[in-house]
Amino acid sequence: MKANPIVGQGTPLHRWQASSQMAGLPLISVDTLVPEGHRAVIIAPHPDDEVLGCGGLLQGLAALGRPVQLISVTDGSASHPGSSRWPVERLRGVRPQESAQALQRLGLSLHSLQWLRAGFADSQVAAREDELVGFIRQHLNPTDVVFTTWCEDGHCDHEAVGRASAQAALAVGATLYELPVWTWHWAAPEDSRVPWHRAHKIPLSGEAIARKRHAIQAFASQLEGDPQIDLPPVLAPYVVERLLQPFEVVFL
Repeated sequence: MKANPIVGQGTPLHRWQASSQMAGLPLISVDTLVPEGHRAVIIAPHPDDEVLGCGGLLQGLAALGRPVQLISVTDGSASHPGSSRWPVERLRGVRPQESAQALQRLGLSLHSLQWLRAGFADSQVAAREDELVGFIRQHLNPTDVVFTTWCEDGHCDHEAVGRASAQAALAVGATLYELPVWTWHWAAPEDSRVPWHRAHKIPLSGEAIARKRHAIQAFASQLEGDPQIDLPPVLAPYVVERLLQPFEVVFL
């Protein structure tokens, strides 16, 4: 089992901002990624990954009127281990509610959104990866464009969901694109472990960034730790700022 790379405060934002590697990545538009007549399928390991990884993309899809299916693989209830303030039972109910509020803040209609909750255990997805492949596969069409976490993103669930999504998409003939989320924490702009040769940037306007920031604020549980047990927040300010750059990256 490989070591967890999500430790400390990670790569500071200014290193990403000063990177010529990042500046030189080619741009791609939402309507190029998801052409008319196609559905976008967002597969999120936890309730919040859909906003952290592609909150700008989701705004673009809503503006274009593209159909969207969201698959929340887990309920995110393992985010605060040992906490009496945020016990599993509370998180199980709160986290999907936070996602719903965040999606509305991005301009998505919850009435038209196809939202599936797969019910896998948080932090244990890899143990049932074959089952997840089958679940995803039965909800995919060949014309779908799938967006999910990169299979080397650094979090065990992100990686398992990335692998399972790729296998399911391949089986039905759907298109698959990967999104870095925790990569921004542990990697560096010139990191050879990251497939920058596949990376494209979806440019985000100031308004889109502001809406994404407002959506992230809906995840109150993740913005709070538990001081009683010295548990830091999952989404500390330095984590959030790295995810609010004027672009989102997608690996084609």
